Amino acid sequence: VDWLAARAAIADAQRRHADRTKPAILLINCSSRSEHTCPGEMSKSYRLMEIAREVFAAAPGVAIELLDLSRLVSEYGRHIHPCKACFSTAAALCHWPCSCYPNYSLGQTQDWMNEIYPMWVAAHGIMIITPVNWYQVSSPLKLMMDRLVCADGGNPDPTRTQGKDAELAKQIELEGWDYPRHLEGRLFSVVVHGDVEGVENVRRSISDWLCFMHLCPAGPMAELDRYIGYWKPYATSHADLDADSAVQEEVRNAARTLLEAVRAKLEGKCITAGEDLREPRQK
Repeated sequence: VDWLAARAAIADAQRRHADRTKPAILLINCSSRSEHTCPGEMSKSYRLMEIAREVFAAAPGVAIELLDLSRLVSEYGRHIHPCKACFSTAAALCHWPCSCYPNYSLGQTQDWMNEIYPMWVAAHGIMIITPVNWYQVSSPLKLMMDRLVCADGGNPDPTRTQGKDAELAKQIELEGWDYPRHLEGRLFSVVVHGDVEGVENVRRSISDWLCFMHLCPAGPMAELDRYIGYWKPYATSHADLDADSAVQEEVRNAARTLLEAVRAKLEGKCITAGEDLREPRQK
């Protein structure tokens, strides 16, 4: 029943995505820090998201959806449960949307992804803003990334695998699986910030992940990696952001680039060379 409701929500989001008259932007704050938890202070990622939101809000006719992943650590019972890696057994075993949760028998409930999937589906443009945590993306972002594997080749019809029959799923894949890209063609922007190391590699890894799912970069100005308060105390990091008017403007430019690309695509003026080609090997 939960899976059917999630599938219906995705179908409704896909209908909204098909409306080419109203650009839809999904803005994602990926920091786990917020003023509602033990730090008692909002994150720089959230502030940068607000800077980008102002750009989209000032543009007429743009629908904006905010996804604040810090809610995972500030709200009771909100979870993104780990991916169980069904895809690595056989692509057809990974259902779109994910059917692994909720699992009431194990108490694995209140999974947020069934609300998050439609946000991605409805969007024409996605903007991800994340800090660097130990040379990697943040924990909330990685949880969401892993659970989005079903959007890249996942099986939209669980009856074909009679639920979770692994041997049947393997047989289906070996007979020929078309790896449907359920988020194909959406445009993206990535903003990564850090204080010491890792921003370039994290930005590349996010961009590579999105491109592998057949989302499209909005343009060079839409991808940004910067240090804020390089090697300075954490205690003054917000003051460093206040003083860095250049990085603030670069975030605005990333948002402007994404919006320009989305509008052009909806008007049929944006061509992504090679988008109709298919790789000779699918996986």
